[in-house]
Amino acid sequence: MEKKPYYISTAIAYTSAKPHIGNTYEIVLADAIARYKRMTGYDVYFQTGTDEHGQKIQDKAEAAGVTPQAYVDGVAGQIKDIWDLMNTTYDKFVRTTDPMHVEKVQKIFKRLYEQGDIYKGSYKGKYCTPCESFWTESQLVDGCCPDCGRPVVDAEEEAYFFKMSKYADRLMKHIEEHPEFIQPESRKNEMVNNFLKPGLQDLCVSRTSFDWGIPVTFDDKHVVYVWLDALTNYITFCGYDPDGNHDEHYKKFWPADVHLIGKDIIRFHTIYWPIFLMALGEPLPKQVFGHPWLLVGDGKMSKSLGNVIYADDLVKWFGVDAVRYYVLHEIPFANDGVMTYEMLMERINSDLANVLGNLVNRTIAMTQKYFDGEIQAPTAAEPVDEELKAVALALPGKVEEKMAGLHVADAIDEIFTLLRRSNKYIDETMPWALAKDEDKRARLGTVLYNLLESIRFAATMLKPYLPETADKIFAQLNCENAGVESLASFGTLEAGKKVGTAEVLFARIDIPKKLAEITGIDPEEQKKAEKAAKEAEKAAKKAEKAAKKEKKKVEIPEGCISIDEFAKVEMTVCKVLACENVEKSEKLLKFQLDDGSGAPRQILSGIAKFYKAEDLVGKTLVACTNLPPRKMMGQESNGMILSAVREAENGEEELHLLMLDDAVPAGAKLC
Repeated sequence: MEKKPYYISTAIAYTSAKPHIGNTYEIVLADAIARYKRMTGYDVYFQTGTDEHGQKIQDKAEAAGVTPQAYVDGVAGQIKDIWDLMNTTYDKFVRTTDPMHVEKVQKIFKRLYEQGDIYKGSYKGKYCTPCESFWTESQLVDGCCPDCGRPVVDAEEEAYFFKMSKYADRLMKHIEEHPEFIQPESRKNEMVNNFLKPGLQDLCVSRTSFDWGIPVTFDDKHVVYVWLDALTNYITFCGYDPDGNHDEHYKKFWPADVHLIGKDIIRFHTIYWPIFLMALGEPLPKQVFGHPWLLVGDGKMSKSLGNVIYADDLVKWFGVDAVRYYVLHEIPFANDGVMTYEMLMERINSDLANVLGNLVNRTIAMTQKYFDGEIQAPTAAEPVDEELKAVALALPGKVEEKMAGLHVADAIDEIFTLLRRSNKYIDETMPWALAKDEDKRARLGTVLYNLLESIRFAATMLKPYLPETADKIFAQLNCENAGVESLASFGTLEAGKKVGTAEVLFARIDIPKKLAEITGIDPEEQKKAEKAAKEAEKAAKKAEKAAKKEKKKVEIPEGCISIDEFAKVEMTVCKVLACENVEKSEKLLKFQLDDGSGAPRQILSGIAKFYKAEDLVGKTLVACTNLPPRKMMGQESNGMILSAVREAENGEEELHLLMLDDAVPAGAKLC
């Protein structure tokens, strides 16, 4: 049976500088999707690469004293090295300086001009050099570029323009008839309400103020505007021919199944790009997914490290799969994720070392210890086995459901549900106790078989996300990865074979020690500095208090507080980045919150009775953020989440968190 084609692309990375971990997230996300599709029977074409023209690159090359080509060669090499370092399985790495692409773009531009979609004029407006975009005065935000927030400059030049309004109604109709075209839903609403409904302005598609770009063949003063150049890469490198003689690769894979891009460039991909394709008479991509950002919350380390983290540094410190796991798991479907070194290491310790690594290690070790490594036939089943088997058998379907909507983080959660259930199964069956009773030997063998088989299920489904780790698990199981088809039934692991050697998959990290290694900051010196800062703050507050005493006192009625007292309470809007139960506590949930500061805020709240942790991720809450830190179950809580409490009719306490509309930004203050 012929495999169904599947074309996925990332945005091509702009060659102005080395990509940081936020840029790298996109390629890892695309790779996980591509690997999953291959695993489930698709013929995948995965395209990525670099965008290499534009004024910003020309300026940077001049500043570096090299030619633009030499400059982009160097940065493109860095980008490709990082994509390879992250173990990504792209099929094509494109570069827009490729002569083939240059020629096709020139033909496309001329065709659009000849058929009347492009005309010559002049442009006067506000220009953002980093974004290479013109803006009207009304489009600016506080006088700055609405996309990147940087200052703009006045610019005027002769230019060619594309008649965007000619295709606006057709594009609106397509979006209405294909609700899946722009995802997530919030991005679609933004494009429709902010751009299409107000009316599209004609788009500048050439420049004369610099020359590092693709020349317009019939007007040598002009180079093709970077977005018309860059966006067409999705078809030019896929086999599109402007003369109509498309190759078989293009006929097979176009239209693309999904363009995976950052939310900051969604306008170009969901308005400009489809209109260009309409003008060329080509089908539109099936979906454009504008993924959220990975923000770097630097916390206490910001002064010494800055706010940029690079993938190659993270890999050096923690390994490829640990970094892949964090970026894939910690960024929700539609909300920004946050990375700090502390959060990454905590996740490695809790999920990878404890839940996954410990399960595999002790299961292999027990099989070696009790049966000399030989896998036993499961001949002594008990009812407790059935729930574990059910969770394992349900796993492929649940992962498929999540991946169908590109909910990659949720798909990984499903795998870890099986891993956690397997750890619970060990506690329920207590193999070490069974080993003490010779009459229970068959039962012990069955328990270990069920654990080994569950690990096989998990390893199979982990392959798209943690490919190296999955391979290591199969090596310890001493069996081949038979693919997702082998998960149709529980019990295909061959009894009588011997497992491999138990090895540590992820070692637990001493977080303070590792932080000191990364930052070069001595923990003791850091504590002294923090103590001195607190003492200085305390002295300042004491002086402020003394000054206030000198002011005339205002009579406050009994039971009331002053405006000044109320003003002291900081009630801050926070987005829930992560939420989990606190170990050994039935009451506490641990929140990681985006409070607008750039660094995640940890708050512990005794609401586990009323809410499930996973249901709160992505919600918009209100927290009191100027309370002093307090220790709860050995962990620090920095604030209090606001809620409403009442006594229900049955006499039990009823609690409701104060939740706000998601449109309210993190960091906003209630007043």
